[in-house]
Order: sequence, then C-alpha cells, then structure tokens
Amino acid sequence: MNSMERAIFRHRWSGEKQVSLSSVVSISALALALAQGFSFRASAGAAPDAAMLPRLVQSPGGERLLATESVSKSTAPMAELIESRKIWDAAPHNAFTDLLRHRGEWFCVFREGSGHIPGTNGVIRVLHSTDGGTWKSAALVRQPGLDLRDPKICVRLDSQLMLLMGGSTYAGEEGPKDRAFVRARTRVAFSKDGREWTAPVPVSVEGEWLWRVNWHKGVGYGFGYTFLVPARDVSLTLWRTADGLNYERVAAPPVPPGCWPDETTIRFLADDTMVALVRGEQSNHHAFVGTSRSPYTSWRWADTGHAAQGPNFLVLPEGRMLYAGRDFPAGAKTVFGALTATNATPLLTLPSGGDTSYPGLVWHDGVFWMSYYASHEGKASIYLARIRCRFSE
Repeated sequence: MNSMERAIFRHRWSGEKQVSLSSVVSISALALALAQGFSFRASAGAAPDAAMLPRLVQSPGGERLLATESVSKSTAPMAELIESRKIWDAAPHNAFTDLLRHRGEWFCVFREGSGHIPGTNGVIRVLHSTDGGTWKSAALVRQPGLDLRDPKICVRLDSQLMLLMGGSTYAGEEGPKDRAFVRARTRVAFSKDGREWTAPVPVSVEGEWLWRVNWHKGVGYGFGYTFLVPARDVSLTLWRTADGLNYERVAAPPVPPGCWPDETTIRFLADDTMVALVRGEQSNHHAFVGTSRSPYTSWRWADTGHAAQGPNFLVLPEGRMLYAGRDFPAGAKTVFGALTATNATPLLTLPSGGDTSYPGLVWHDGVFWMSYYASHEGKASIYLARIRCRFSE
C-alpha cells in the first residue's frame, strides 16, 4: 500500500489528521519500552560515521551469537552499479515489484494500472526470463472488482510459487480517480510454473495488511500492520503459516516509540535469528530494524537513521545484510545500502525519481539483481539493476 492511499484510508476511517506517532507516546510508555530492552538511535538525519556489519561468532560456551564489527567509512562495502535498464512499460502505470530466481528461471512481478491508486483496478503482471536479459509476459493475474497491488513472490515448502498481494475494493465504476475506498484484504495465489495461477483468495488474516511472507525451515512468517487506525493505535503482528493461506498469530510486539510501523520484510540469520526491516510513516520517515530469537516473541528495535519505503533486504551467507528502498537524498530516490542491527547506510542511488521504489532483490553468482520501478523518464516503469559489492576483510 502506498502512502497516498494509506493517508486516504486513515482519514476516511478515523476522521483524524495524520500525526507523528512520537506526539502521542507518553513518558511512561517510553520508560516501559526501555525496561523491556528496546534500543534507539537519535533521530538525526546524518549518515553514521561507521557501518556495523553483523557477523555470527562462536561464544566460549559454543553458542552462536549475533555480534557487530565496527567498520570505518574507508573499509565500508563499496557498491558498483553494473547496469540499470527498463524491462517493462506497457501499462500507463507499472509499479510495486518483486523478483525471484527459481529452478534456473527468473520471475519479476508487479502491478499494472492507470495510476498509483485507482482509476482502473490494478492487475498483477508476471514476467519470466531464462537469462535475465530478455523478459516476456508469463501471466496476468486479475480479479474482477478488486484493485490488486504490492505483489510478493516466493516459493512454498512444496515448491509451488506463491503470490501474495493486497486486494482493495473501491466504490463505483472503474475509471474516476476519486473513487472511495471500501475495504482491503490480503490475498494469495499459487502456481506450479509461473504461467498458470489459481484465482486469488483471501488469507485468514483480517484487519491487517500482510505485506510479505518469508519461508524458513518449512514455516512461512510475515508481519501484518494495521492501516485503518489513528497513529496512536498502530500495531504490528507477526504471523506464521504452513500453507500460505491459513495463519496463526506468533506475537504482537510493542511498537517502538517514535515509529509508525508499516510495510515490513523479514529475513533470517544462520542461527535462526529473525531480522525485520520496518517502514516508518512518522514525520522523519526513518525505518526501524528489529531482531528476535526463536520463538520470536521478544523484540529489540533500533531507528536505522534513514528511510526505507517499500523495504527489502537480503542476508548473505556470511551474515552481512544489504537493503533497498525509497529514501530522500535529493527528492524521492531508490537506494541500495548496508543494513545492520542498529542502522542503515546508503551506498548507491539508483537511476530513479518521482514515483519510485518497491525493490525485489536476488543474490546470484556474486551479484545483486534488483527490480524496482521509477518515473524519472516519464511514466512509472519497471527497471532491472545489477549491483556488485566489494567487502573489505
């Protein structure tokens, strides 16, 4: 869900103006959060002087621990843009991407529509490629009467492809830009080959937007966020699933003071620690990063110091984390950078601007492959970038 649509939803539902969450957090709530082990950075916009790269280390007792190693700017990762090129622009508005490599084939998914919000209801385009160079349409997923958006593609335990997406209903006939929002529900579809998909059906989670699911040791996990409530009532809920359709609640961790939580991506470290990168809708737009050990009911949070709207990140085999999302270095841009348990450090600004972000990320043959959308060349179009990172030992 985009910030414009989200603001419309909240305004219509609550009749209140959007406010910063920090303005409604009490001193007692802050004290409670600190007592529970939350950690926070100052809300300064300046980039940190050092990156903290996470590593898994062996303790004297044999336990694998998440540690941090301070790295100065001179030894921080270097990111090189190999190429960025447009791969699709057939619709008036092409946006909200994800990327997957499965069984030697590439899949890129995104929404096609008349604009950022209806207008005409969105549909999900599925592209495929064998070499990452030539892309063709494999499928078009649609559902009459629904605006489908924010598709996320992954592989379920049984090797079926799973497409998670939002489905919104708007009043009236398709076409007018001022159609009133009615309701929304996360939906899912499945495919054996990426070409033939089941009809999208609602998942069991209600009243929250389940934005992305990541599978780990046979279980799918994802954070849902509330989007029809005033700032003081925002929440995150961690869900788990065995089939991608039916979910059970794991935890509803307290929201860190200063964060208005939103879209969230989770990944796992080698020791099963869960890491969550959370988009922040408060006034400074900073994303928050959270970490939790199994059973994932107790969380530690930190302000990353940078925006990461439409957040995504990957964990490399040795434990380093790299992220991408929308930041505002000089207007809205899609950026790529280093992520740690305490901060985000932008390393590269992609050719982008205006309506942009929602990256898909794949680490393949030592190169980051990244889908994203941007409107810097006119209308919102789909781009594919390849990025090489060099790490100092």
